[in-house]
Amino acid sequence: AGESGHSISPRPKSQLLAPQACISANAAICTGAEKILSGRANVVIAGGTETFSDVPIRLTRPIRQKLITLPKAMKKGGVVGGLRHFAKGLKTKDLALETPAIANYTTGEVMGVSSDRLSAKFGISRVDQDEFTVRSHTKAAEAHAAGWYKGEVVPYKGSTEENGIKGDSTVESVSKLKPAFIKPHGTHTAANSSFLTDGASASLLMSEEKALELGFKPLAYLRDWSFRACDPFEELLLGPTYCSQEILSRSKLDMDTDIGVYEIHEAFAGQILSNLTAMNSQKFADDRFDGRKVGEVPMDKLNTKGGSLAVGHPFGATGSRLVTTAAKRLQDENQRFALVAACADGGLGHACILERYDG
Repeated sequence: AGESGHSISPRPKSQLLAPQACISANAAICTGAEKILSGRANVVIAGGTETFSDVPIRLTRPIRQKLITLPKAMKKGGVVGGLRHFAKGLKTKDLALETPAIANYTTGEVMGVSSDRLSAKFGISRVDQDEFTVRSHTKAAEAHAAGWYKGEVVPYKGSTEENGIKGDSTVESVSKLKPAFIKPHGTHTAANSSFLTDGASASLLMSEEKALELGFKPLAYLRDWSFRACDPFEELLLGPTYCSQEILSRSKLDMDTDIGVYEIHEAFAGQILSNLTAMNSQKFADDRFDGRKVGEVPMDKLNTKGGSLAVGHPFGATGSRLVTTAAKRLQDENQRFALVAACADGGLGHACILERYDG
């Protein structure tokens, strides 16, 4: 599927696409912020969309190559010549269709396999992952039942109910599923992996001065952000750890005393738990960050309204959802700073700092 992140200036004076896999919307938001800071825009709508229900299904490469050269063959030999050209050298398997595998272009490895290996490296058990999955569904169901998402989710056919949240999930029920990627002994299943879904999201950005001029009350300031790349072979989905370390150090903020809200993308339960483990590992800090540990993420401040495991993961849209939820939580919970982080295919990562707006 082709994920897209968009930055658009209203009454569009400009528009750009920021395709960056699972952090496309984050890239769009931060690019929009840079446009505003540089004076090249004063109001930006940034977000993304995904349509997994209608993914592009391709013909195989041999068939595509035949179709590209078919006009030339027909020009020389007519219909018969074209048919001969088309049939020559083709194998039965070439007649199949290619569905998207969501595999990394560099490694050829599906993200679920990479995450499963990462979880094994950091000692994340199947039970750990299933418990975290149930937590995500429970939190999401509770938030929706309490009306927390009212006004944030656009109704579809009159309803704002998410169709992937399973509030009645139990560790016992999800533990029955078989491994989906590394068989038969892997720990990642269809339950503890985020499901693919259609979705769209958008965030409205502007300077404080412009917001007040237009009669808006902001939710939060976007204070700092980071985009990093890490080893796609061994640390494909560990970007949140690297990016969080960078912006916390640069902003001179501490997890223990400063960050009150955490919204971290749940691509896989194993992926987010691996990142939490790496963030709080002194050995990892010694090896990667000159001894400065990122810190321990308190579970009572993390994804308290559910996450991607429960609400789904439309690649282009997730980043804006994370930012919106974090900004709203800052206001509701009277916290000063939020840390938003996400991983992406290609070994990419993102993190940003939001600060509650009190004006």
